[in-house]
Amino acid sequence: MEVIFLGTGTSQGVPMIACECAVCTSPDPRNRRTRASIHVVMDGLHVQVDAVPEFRLQCVREGIRQLDVFILTHGHADHIVGMDDLRRFCDLIGGAALTVHTTEEGMSRVRAIFPYAVGEKPASRGYAAFRLAAMAPVLDFPQGTIHSTLLPHGSIQTLGLVFTERSSGRKFVYYNDCKTVPPAALALARGADVVVLDGLRPDPHPSHMSIGEACLVAAEIGAPATYLTHLTHAVDHEGWSARLPAGVRLSHDGLRLTW
Repeated sequence: MEVIFLGTGTSQGVPMIACECAVCTSPDPRNRRTRASIHVVMDGLHVQVDAVPEFRLQCVREGIRQLDVFILTHGHADHIVGMDDLRRFCDLIGGAALTVHTTEEGMSRVRAIFPYAVGEKPASRGYAAFRLAAMAPVLDFPQGTIHSTLLPHGSIQTLGLVFTERSSGRKFVYYNDCKTVPPAALALARGADVVVLDGLRPDPHPSHMSIGEACLVAAEIGAPATYLTHLTHAVDHEGWSARLPAGVRLSHDGLRLTW
């Protein structure tokens, strides 16, 4: 299994517009964060989770050339507005529609933002086309499974995802954009090799986990390795990496995990 962190930042990105704080002006490349998204490869099956404003740039930077499954965790702007750039992957599958697995809220947002793209084929050559599908509790492929669970995120619920590669049995958890991890989601995550959790900033937030809250969840799940993502400019990579509990790390744009 391979996991590529395309982006690890918040809705404002880091550096932020018109900010001259120590993190936004840091020379450390790990403090330069595009909006949070991830690309997972299970035995050759390429799964893209979310399409952020920098999606095209992320794909070019990381050499993403294949997309077999697309999952939209929720319809907030920092996760959805790059979806028009999925047009290239529609081209690469012969001009067919790309299935978008998401929540009811996600589907309504796609219809509102991309009405021209909802259908069984592109309106014209080179356009995007989206076939909307309610995310199933389990997507089953020859290469492995993707379980989904709902996570609270302010006034909506987002998709938490658990990937299990069939050949190796490796298990990977992606719980981004959430305020808590409910008991059902905790149970689903246990036994994972790697977990990614929302860890916005040191201070509490009404719809995201803080770093401290994420560390408590990491301890409950008990994975050998946990990475925090969706990081604001309040989080200096080097400084906070030295303060985290054993087994908990900060992610950064371009990080690749293979196991």
